[in-house]
This record gives sequence, structure tokens and C-alpha cells, in this order.
Amino acid sequence: MRHRRRSRVLGRSPSHRKALLKNLASAIFLTERDAELDANKPKIKGRIVTTLHKAKEVRSLVEKTITIAKKALIAQEAAREHGTTADRQSDAWKTWRKSDKWQKWAAAMAPVVNARRRCIQMLGDKQAVKLLFSEVAPRFKDRNGGYTRVLRLAKPRLGDAGIRGILEFTGVRDRKVQKSEKPAFESA
Repeated sequence: MRHRRRSRVLGRSPSHRKALLKNLASAIFLTERDAELDANKPKIKGRIVTTLHKAKEVRSLVEKTITIAKKALIAQEAAREHGTTADRQSDAWKTWRKSDKWQKWAAAMAPVVNARRRCIQMLGDKQAVKLLFSEVAPRFKDRNGGYTRVLRLAKPRLGDAGIRGILEFTGVRDRKVQKSEKPAFESA
């Protein structure tokens, strides 16, 4: 019986499985980077191809990190109100630092810093977290979940005939349902 068994084992030890899921989750965020000069650039942004079971398992991790980043965006907007555009260690920055606005800014930025640290812990890649907070989370600001989709590929993997699947972000290549037009019958 598999009572209260939450996740798939994927034929790995717990530490290996955790590392695999971290790498897959950070890989989907790293496909969003601008990698024109990169030798190993992604073919399509926001999409990775892996086995179907791995894609289904990593989906929850990706969606959790996006939700954390979305909640941090609200705090980041509140912090901008109290922030400054002065250069660091300049006279204007030093007076802002001594003022009451700095404490309000620091209190508003605390949840953002906490969210970034949680995402770094979950993903294990600082560049992926940077892309998550700058590009991916603002894209899903108005969406309440369902940030990714898993598609099954018909063609199995060549070495071991494993079932392959695609994990991709929603909203980019969505199918648009169009209503067909009524035919216009001409009267003869």
C-alpha cells in the first residue's frame, strides 16, 4: 500500500532525486535568459523536454517558486515608494539612509529578500532566481496558478524507449479557441 506516499521515487535516492528536481526546475527558468552567444542556447524559451514522470514531478516545485515570487512582487512595489535613485555613498543617499524613509524601505524589502532566499534554497541557482523575479513572475502577476503545462510526446526516447514529455510555461503558445462563422447562404 502506498498510503501517504506523496511523490514519485524516479529510481533514485532521496538526495539524488532532490538534486534532479532542483536542476530541472532551474533549467526551465534558465531557458528564459538571453542566450544568443551561448553555445548551448535553448531551442524554445520557457520549455524543457524530459521524461513525462520527471516533468509531472518538477511541475509542483516550479509552480511553488513562481507563487513565492509573485507574492514578493507586491512587497517590492511597496518598497519602491520609499526607495531612492541616488548613487550609493553619495550625499543624497547618506541623507536618505539617515531618514525615516530608509526604515520603511527596509521593512518593505524584508519579505522580498526572504522570498529570494527561499527560492534560492528551492532552486539552488542564483541566476535562475534572478530570471524568476525579473521576467517570469511579472508575466503571471494576474494569474492564480496553472503557470505550467505538461504535454506528452508521441515519440519515445531513443535509448530506452522512455515516455517523453514537455514542461512549458503557459500563456506563450496557448491555443486560441475561435468560433466558426456561420455560412452565408445566397438566395438564388
